[in-house]
Amino acid sequence: MKAGEFRRLALALPGAVEGAHMGHADFRTGGRIFASLGPAEDWAMVKLPADEQAALIDSDPDVYSAFAGAWGRFGATRIELEAARRPVVGKALEAAFRNVSAPRPRRRKEKPT
Repeated sequence: MKAGEFRRLALALPGAVEGAHMGHADFRTGGRIFASLGPAEDWAMVKLPADEQAALIDSDPDVYSAFAGAWGRFGATRIELEAARRPVVGKALEAAFRNVSAPRPRRRKEKPT
């Protein structure tokens, strides 16, 4: 897979737009990033729920991996584009899109005592 194909798949999702973050392309819905391309566009990132991230990595650990630290623990999943295949990446993008599109639980503000 090439970066252009990843970009087309990401932008085909309803309401997805391309932006930029820290010098590289990202893809957003409702102002929230669900995917991005690395600065050299040889890898990509999708933001997945933990169970979907684990399943994707287990399916092909040479292509998919969690980023180090908190980013990886919170779903940031790296895709090596050259080795990736369109059907799997398309499903990963859809899952990432759904993940960030879901309403967030509202935090309750604690009242001072």
